[in-house]
Amino acid sequence: LRLSDARMSGTSYGACILHIAPESFVGGPLALIQNGDTIEVDIPNRILKVDLSEAEFAKRRRRWVAPVPRYERGYGHMYTQHIEQADKGCDFDFLRSDFGSPVEEPEIN
Repeated sequence: LRLSDARMSGTSYGACILHIAPESFVGGPLALIQNGDTIEVDIPNRILKVDLSEAEFAKRRRRWVAPVPRYERGYGHMYTQHIEQADKGCDFDFLRSDFGSPVEEPEIN
């Protein structure tokens, strides 16, 4: 079983749970998982749970350090600054609007 917060194409074998949100890059729970942790998967009830105490989870959260952004400008920078998480549709936040409302242009650096 593979668990990932990434997008994946070309997968033709094995079980995968993808698009876990929020992503590890922004401090999502998957960033705190370590080798050897037991993870419970209950597909009918849509539950994905790691077998950790709240105290251990809190300790790992305090130790977590955000990764250094890979891009400082251009499309990569705009993407990392404005893309929404998978549970929100993986779209740019500046494209979000009420139906029929105008959409503002993003800041371009």
